[in-house]
Parts: sequence; structure tokens; C-alpha cells
Amino acid sequence: MSRLHIIEKELKVLQEKLHTHELYNVLNDLEDVKVFMQEHVFAVWDFMSLLKALQQQLTCVSLPWIPVKNAITARFINEIVHGEETDVNEVGVPKSHFEMYVEAMEEISADTSQILNFSKQVSDIDSIERLLEKSDIDEKTKEFVNFTFNVIKTNKPHIIAASFTFGREDIIPDMFLQIVKKAELKEGKNYTKLNYYLERHIELDGDEHGPLALSMIKELCGNDTEKWEEVLFYAKESILKRIDLWSGITEKIKKQVLV
Repeated sequence: MSRLHIIEKELKVLQEKLHTHELYNVLNDLEDVKVFMQEHVFAVWDFMSLLKALQQQLTCVSLPWIPVKNAITARFINEIVHGEETDVNEVGVPKSHFEMYVEAMEEISADTSQILNFSKQVSDIDSIERLLEKSDIDEKTKEFVNFTFNVIKTNKPHIIAASFTFGREDIIPDMFLQIVKKAELKEGKNYTKLNYYLERHIELDGDEHGPLALSMIKELCGNDTEKWEEVLFYAKESILKRIDLWSGITEKIKKQVLV
């Protein structure tokens, strides 16, 4: 059994907890989706920082240019960056997935003020925790983003790749599509941007980016036992943080229903 298969086996229990989380039972209509997206958009934003941290570590982004140590991992991450930072939207205009997500929020009248104010004010990694404290988002969301940047601060590409690869897996897009389709029928509207984002997310993550990320971890760890152990540790921690994020959003949705 390969080391990657061993890690995937070790993560099964936690992944099952994530995939059977109560959140999936409370997401029932478009109002619930709005609450979800207003918190989750911060995870979409910090995912891009994980991605760019890997690009900085694995490719040459300084001058003068010099050949990278491993062109295989450089190609892996550059392909993922191309898809995440400069994909095309529903009308063929180049956009990052974060921008597409925000536009999808606006389309369904979800509140984008928190994430837009935050992203405009953030200037460096050291400003993130302070700005999060000032924002009116759930504590679990703040903890999730702070954990992401603590991972980045390790400056270890295999650790960053572990969080990037295993901490972002979820089945939300499939569920969202069902809710959005029901809302469209009920309201007689077409949520083109949200549908496109969800379908594109499923397509890229399942068919392209998921396998690329796993290959990247294999290349980064090689036969280094310590690296594989760190990958397992941070993969578990990342999934636990995702579970906590889901729990915080679940409670917000419940409170909204009671109001």
C-alpha cells in the first residue's frame, strides 16, 4: 500500500464526519445558502492564499528567473493557478473563482459587505488576524482563516499542500445545485452565475485539480517519512477545522430559522 493510500485510509473517519455533518440537513432553501456563502466566502478567499503560497514555494516568481528544483511540481501548481486565478466566467470573461463566487453571492442578494471590506483592507499576513477580529463573522470562520495562515507561515510546501489538498474537500456544490434549481422553479428566475460557479467547481476539482494536488503531494514528500507524517497531521487538522467551520455555519442557519 502506498503512503498516499495509507493517508487516505487514515482520513476516512474524519472525512465521514465531514460528509455526514448536520450542515447538510439544515441547508434547505436559498436563504440558508445565503447564510452559508456569507461565511464560506472567507474560505474561498484564503484558499487562494494557500494556492499562491505554493506557487511562491514551487516556482520562480522573483527576478532574475532561475530554473526551479522540480519542474513537475511547478507544472502541477501552475496548472491549478491557471484554473483558479484566471478561469473564465459564464460569459467567457477571465475571472478568479473568488470573484465568481462573490458575483454569485450578489446574484442571490447575499451580503458581500464583510468579505469585500476585509479584502480591501488586508495589506499583509500580519494584518489578517486583526481585521478578522473587527469583522462580524462567526468565530469558527475566523479560526479557520487564522489556521490557514498559520499553515502558510510554516513555509513548508508539503504542509501547505496537505491543507490545500485534504482540507478543502466537500460535497456542498452538489447539494447547492439541487437547492438552486428548486429556487429557480419556485421564483421563476435563473441564477446563471451561481449555477455556473458550482458546475465549474465540480468539474475542476473532481476531474483536474484533485488528481493534480495528490500527485503534487507524492512529489513533495518522496520517501521522506517525516514529511509524510507532517502531511497526515496537517491533513487531519485541516479537516477538523473544516468540520468546525461547518458547525459554526450550521448554528447561524439555525438561528436564522428561529428569528
